[in-house]
Amino acid sequence: MKKTYIARQAIFDKKLNTIGYEIFFRDSSDNNFPEIDQDIASSKLIIQNHIQNDIQTLSMGKLAFINFTESNLIHKFPLMFDKELIVIELVGHTKPTNNLIKIVRYYHQQGYKIALTEYDLAEHWDVLFPYIAIVKVNIEKINTKRLKSVVERMKDFSIDITAERVETRNQKQTLAEIGFNFFQGYFYHQTEMIEGQTLTTLTTMMLQLLSETANTKLNFSRIADIISQDVNLTIGLLKMVNNVSTGTQVEIECLKQATTYLGEKKLRQLTAILALSNLTSDKSDEVCKQALITGQMMQSLSHSGQFTVVQDFAFMTGLLSSIDVILSMPVIDIMKTMPLAKPIENALISNEGILGNLLSLTTAFVADDYAEIDALIAQNGLDKAVLQQAFVDACHWCNSLGIEN
Repeated sequence: MKKTYIARQAIFDKKLNTIGYEIFFRDSSDNNFPEIDQDIASSKLIIQNHIQNDIQTLSMGKLAFINFTESNLIHKFPLMFDKELIVIELVGHTKPTNNLIKIVRYYHQQGYKIALTEYDLAEHWDVLFPYIAIVKVNIEKINTKRLKSVVERMKDFSIDITAERVETRNQKQTLAEIGFNFFQGYFYHQTEMIEGQTLTTLTTMMLQLLSETANTKLNFSRIADIISQDVNLTIGLLKMVNNVSTGTQVEIECLKQATTYLGEKKLRQLTAILALSNLTSDKSDEVCKQALITGQMMQSLSHSGQFTVVQDFAFMTGLLSSIDVILSMPVIDIMKTMPLAKPIENALISNEGILGNLLSLTTAFVADDYAEIDALIAQNGLDKAVLQQAFVDACHWCNSLGIEN
């Protein structure tokens, strides 16, 4: 596990009602933007607040203003979010290139709200007015006396104007009279830090996955095999399925089904974000290794006896057996965000059914809970030597993945 740091700052209307929060990436508890490429910062933010967390919770049910560079837009990163939940903030642009105009028009047609940031009042930005909903003006850099003519130019396009760096009540009043609609600055709301945790991804697994998803025609079976070797990728994939599903809840029974349901487009997007965000590590947490061993051991034991009826669910159940520890959340809350088949969900929450029995047996053995092991062995009529061999084989398999202590 490693710490994540996100900052947010509220944006208000004229009556001081909160209309949204701008979300900022931080890489430490220091509330400052780090020396990091903006593309990577945006990608980290997407990972931390969309795949691992809940953007609606972070933005208190209001709009989340998220910075996207042109590269982010080209890779369709905003499509990972519900268009009703976010505002796309354009950053890193000095002028509206033909490519940028095309991209902005595309997201406008998709129904996304777009905010033009770093606006310098230059007339060449007017070409974007038909496609944007908000213009943000840094009043520390722009003389407010120059704003009246700009406000007039925007009236025909129903564009809301946001003042950034508002520090005093008098500033707010003056800006409101000029025609500003929204206000953001320390006078209203200091940028606040939100500390959390995110998951690391095995470097070797990510490289394999990138190689596989770079193929012209995706091999969903191969991709599922790669993802199955990393708990973090599995969690990310399942959350992505939940994020893109609409209407009826999708019950996922195996990773191949998840990759197929996600489809080539979304699957490629996921790997691009994972790679760019650089959420990789040369080492894997011990808890992840234990989950890998549990999953492989459950898969092995499910090939014989009474457990054959749950063979399709065994590996994924074991792989997710430590998800509450990994995400630092109660398992019952985690299940609300993950589209899992009922047998898996019931086994993880309450060790219910044959699958839950197999999970209890395997986790007890891995944890060296001898009292529990003996009772479960007797209950299931198993040979302890079979369990021992399955455990040893699972450990060898885990070591073969190249995960070092």
